[in-house]
Amino acid sequence: QVQLVESGGGLVQAGGSLRLACGTSGSFLSIDGMGWYRQAPGKQRELVATITRGGSISYADSVKGRFTISRDNAKNTAYLQMNSLKPEDTAVYYCKSKILSFGSSRWADFWGQGTQVTVSS
Repeated sequence: QVQLVESGGGLVQAGGSLRLACGTSGSFLSIDGMGWYRQAPGKQRELVATITRGGSISYADSVKGRFTISRDNAKNTAYLQMNSLKPEDTAVYYCKSKILSFGSSRWADFWGQGTQVTVSS
């Protein structure tokens, strides 16, 4: 059973920094794209940043210049370094990975449980 677990969330003052991590465990053959999403109360989940297995990166306009996504393929882990945090960054942050499971011929998206990030003004 493939599981993604986010960590690193918490409460931080505006202008501060947090580093999120997303670890992957279980039985699988390969991880393709990985990404970070966030969802604030009453709002739809939105994409924050994505990174391909080869390291191609994209960011939402709202976080460009402040957030950095990275991954360590050997550790099956993705990271999100968040700097210059703003109150509007407050949300539950989720990790998503496209994974080929052992014995499967189809790629599927897997989601973590989320980690709360709260930025105070």
